[in-house]
Amino acid sequence: MTARIEHRLDKHGYLKDVDIFQDLTSEEIAALGKHAPMREVGAGTLFYSPLEPTEVLFILKVGRVRLYHLSPDGKALTTAILDAGTIFGEMALLGQGLSGSYAEALTPCVLCLMSRADVVTLLLGDPRIALRITEMLGRRLIDAEQRWSEFAFQSLPQRMAALLLRLAQEPRVRLFGPGAPEVRYTHEQLAEMIGTYRETATKILNDFRAAGWVELRRGKIVILDRGALQNVDPG
Repeated sequence: MTARIEHRLDKHGYLKDVDIFQDLTSEEIAALGKHAPMREVGAGTLFYSPLEPTEVLFILKVGRVRLYHLSPDGKALTTAILDAGTIFGEMALLGQGLSGSYAEALTPCVLCLMSRADVVTLLLGDPRIALRITEMLGRRLIDAEQRWSEFAFQSLPQRMAALLLRLAQEPRVRLFGPGAPEVRYTHEQLAEMIGTYRETATKILNDFRAAGWVELRRGKIVILDRGALQNVDPG
């Protein structure tokens, strides 16, 4: 099964667009791909759990991943939403730790998996890649600080608005011109991402709809007024 997946995936195509490999030649990326196993996971798949910890570094090439903690009463608290091109995992060598986090694919994902030995020989052994990793980890730290600041100082409506803007994706091309950005997540998922209950998230979204800022459709939320969402009143 793994061999069939490896054959079907275009490793060179997936790796060449990752930021940390942008300084490599096509030949170098091809050589790297021979030693970098890839894995496809479906939306909703829990592919890392602190209940079964392992030292592994993930490179997210396609899709979007959610990292979250579980409270003692089982309530999920999202700590990060990762986009394609991000590296993450449990790797002390890089100062990377999931710290008890679960990793869930929010959308269909393609992941590159690396062991400690792979990281030493394939990544840190090349100063160009090592520099890009340092830059990426610095950006991750800034993003994490911003997210914790939102949790500490913003109201739930403000957090919901910021989340919608962060998750918004450009819609598929339409016959009569471009449409509005869309967010394709359930109310339950959005609630977990801002640390509240589904009923509360639904009420906030209904308030946004009543104000004319979003449109709620089956399976998606359409962003109608970015400016209004950027300036939600803290009350």
